[in-house]
Amino acid sequence: MKGGLTLAFRTVFIESPCKLSYKSGYMVVRKEDDTAKIHLSEISTIILQTMQVFISAYLMAELSKNKISLVVSDDQHNPIGQYIPLYGAHNTSKRIAEQMAWGEPIKKRVWQHIVKDKITAQACFLEERDYEKEAKMLHSIIPEVRSGDTTNREAQAARIYFAALFGGSFSREVENPINAALNYGYSVLLSVVNREIAARGVLSQIGVCHRNEYNQFNLTCDFMEPFRPAVDRLVVDYATSEFDSDMRRILADLANTHVEYRDGSYRLGSVISQYVQQCLNALNKKITVDDIEGFRLL
Repeated sequence: MKGGLTLAFRTVFIESPCKLSYKSGYMVVRKEDDTAKIHLSEISTIILQTMQVFISAYLMAELSKNKISLVVSDDQHNPIGQYIPLYGAHNTSKRIAEQMAWGEPIKKRVWQHIVKDKITAQACFLEERDYEKEAKMLHSIIPEVRSGDTTNREAQAARIYFAALFGGSFSREVENPINAALNYGYSVLLSVVNREIAARGVLSQIGVCHRNEYNQFNLTCDFMEPFRPAVDRLVVDYATSEFDSDMRRILADLANTHVEYRDGSYRLGSVISQYVQQCLNALNKKITVDDIEGFRLL
């Protein structure tokens, strides 16, 4: 374990019909012409990209014990569901009681910090791609973010950011390969963050800023915001005129991309784990909001 960061690292991407079972600490993948084994200690997430997979209840129980996320895709290969442990921590009741006691002032301050981290990551990505003018505009917005982002500087920054990356006429509401890739990547990111939230025994439905009664993942949507540029970078670098299986594989391995954190380069999945824990610690007033550590895309 490096600097307290977790070692489970593999995202297993299942694309063809097979049977998944458990034996002696391993997930066994049986196809018609081949059999493979992967030790559960190496796996962080399994993504099923085909609906022709049979999985044993024994394996599903072991996935829960090892806090391994199982993501299921629909017939269009888009993530549609996630299987995560019912009890992520031994003291879940205590964690939920703490969560219900979060006051509005601390929630607004944590959200302010999250928004600043998100805009900082966006600005740094624009700098990396030589969009100096737009990056400077984003850097100027960061000090203007108020507690709770009451003036919605997040949305202002997003308009500048997406226009720089994809053109002034770009809209997130249009169906095209770019948006298909972004949506897929954000779904993968949501599953990674949701795994960390479940592992800490808090409710994903109770958010800091997101409070949609129809959203099962309000808290997840809060904590994933600063990491969206990691998805954006993969889309900018690898997206083509068609959203295909190659692009899905690249995005599915999002957690294994690297970012600059503390004193070196770390897996994004490990940094997300630390970030979620620090946000929760700040909400529970175990650390100050300013102690939540940022990161930088590599």
